[in-house]
Amino acid sequence: MSLLRDEELAAAFDHASRAYDALVAANPGYHAHLRRSVRRLGLPGHGAGLRVLDLGCGTGASTAALRSVLPAAEVTAVDASAGMLRRAAAKPWADGVRFVHAPAERLAEAGVRGPFDAVFAAYLFRNVGDPDAVLSTVRALLRPGGRLGVHEFTLSGRRADRAVWTLVSRGVVQPVASLLGDGPLYRHLWRSVVGFDTAGAFERRLREAGFDGVRALPLPGWQTGITHTFVARRPGTEVER
Repeated sequence: MSLLRDEELAAAFDHASRAYDALVAANPGYHAHLRRSVRRLGLPGHGAGLRVLDLGCGTGASTAALRSVLPAAEVTAVDASAGMLRRAAAKPWADGVRFVHAPAERLAEAGVRGPFDAVFAAYLFRNVGDPDAVLSTVRALLRPGGRLGVHEFTLSGRRADRAVWTLVSRGVVQPVASLLGDGPLYRHLWRSVVGFDTAGAFERRLREAGFDGVRALPLPGWQTGITHTFVARRPGTEVER
């Protein structure tokens, strides 16, 4: 099976959106891990006066993590799937959150403009056709000194971690998803992870894209060695606020 890309992938997420929240809720630590990754950005003052881009917001789990940790920030949440975005936008949100339908590759066309103080991207980069181009866009959207947080399935490179990922995907996630009619998307999920960068390779990709202060931080539980938080910054001096 080849990877799903662009419109085909967005359509698969549209179809899966109706059951997506229930599936991720069954993943131990899913929401807590997102909040942990947001905290690792190290943004001050509960986000007061800050603009944050939630890139690939899905049904809003990453948006909720941002609002939980940074309740005073202004959040622009973007996703390529109209179905996922509708479910995100239909949830109750405090002021300061707006949703935009756009692929990560075409943010300017959708009116998404920087500078942002931070960009947070959860489970996004292995799903884009050209991650280096998206990283270049993200860097341009950040203000000097602005921070990037990436929360992503990136295997450590150890055989045991790949084996755990395959066991969970094929033994649990794919059978349930197939019953819901979303088998192709979750087969894509398995393949997209094993075919994407290891954690070390993604660290190098971030540095080569012009970011500094790059760190890869593991997450606890069964996802140790499978999912990581990456933090980085656009070089330059942050403006005092």
